[in-house]
Amino acid sequence: MAVENDFELHRDVGESTNLVFKKMKKNLLFVSVILLLSLATFSYKNSLDEGNLISSSKHNPTNQSGFSENQKYSGGNGKSQEQSRFFDFQPTSTTNQIVKHEYYTLSYDEKYEQAEWVAYELKQGYLKNNHLKRPRFIEDPKVETGSADWRNYKKTGYDKGHLCPAADMEFAINAYNDTFFTSNISPQLHVFNNGVWKRLEEKVRYWAGKYDGIYVVTGGVLEPSLKTIGKEKVSVPKYFYKILLDESQGKYRMIAFLVPNEKSDKPLYDFVVSVDSIEKMTGIDFFPKMDDATENSLEKSSDYKAWSFN
Repeated sequence: MAVENDFELHRDVGESTNLVFKKMKKNLLFVSVILLLSLATFSYKNSLDEGNLISSSKHNPTNQSGFSENQKYSGGNGKSQEQSRFFDFQPTSTTNQIVKHEYYTLSYDEKYEQAEWVAYELKQGYLKNNHLKRPRFIEDPKVETGSADWRNYKKTGYDKGHLCPAADMEFAINAYNDTFFTSNISPQLHVFNNGVWKRLEEKVRYWAGKYDGIYVVTGGVLEPSLKTIGKEKVSVPKYFYKILLDESQGKYRMIAFLVPNEKSDKPLYDFVVSVDSIEKMTGIDFFPKMDDATENSLEKSSDYKAWSFN
């Protein structure tokens, strides 16, 4: 009888143990299912976030030159903290040789051994005077056809005139040094480079500070039968142009200058012309991605009253 009781006891204990194990298995299975569902939900959410990020980056591109379709501003003068851009500010290239540096872009013309245009954004925050040491001019490694050697300018009576001024890029040593590529220079008489052209560059920096940043496109007017210098026959432009675009609260204003490569004491507004006239001279469409109505209205005007010359 005692043996049977012991047997029954062991059987009861065994059955209880089995029930416990079964419950534990069910619980473990339940927990496993919950964990798997949680992981699946987390992975799905991450994939959505990554998809949104990729989609966002595709719709908000920023190129090496600093031009972007969605720019952030630090406020001031009506510019919002995050100002939408609806078109690309890069001009057309007549040579199909566009070179992008970190803070400016250019279109190089091998025939004339210089850029037909240099384009960049001059932000208010870039306006610093860090008294950086001037490096030597070097050839631009990104120009596939090879930019002209600086020695072409030696003993010619012409300065190695910056298109994107070094003074516009003193906020960072790499930005400053990049302005000393020979793709960014053009032959300029010293009385021009250190005179009226310097005054215009200083006025551009003034406007960049006053209007919380502007876009700049500049270059020499390249045309057949120009005088050349050096072994590589670098052309000497008779005229240089500078085109400025400012945006505030979705409204644009534009101004263009055409300045002879010579000494002049005339006021800067005497050199204001329409963008259309420069496009006819150069064959360049300066704002091809701007909507036609806005572009036509701005480019035909030579009115400078919207810009402060004080």
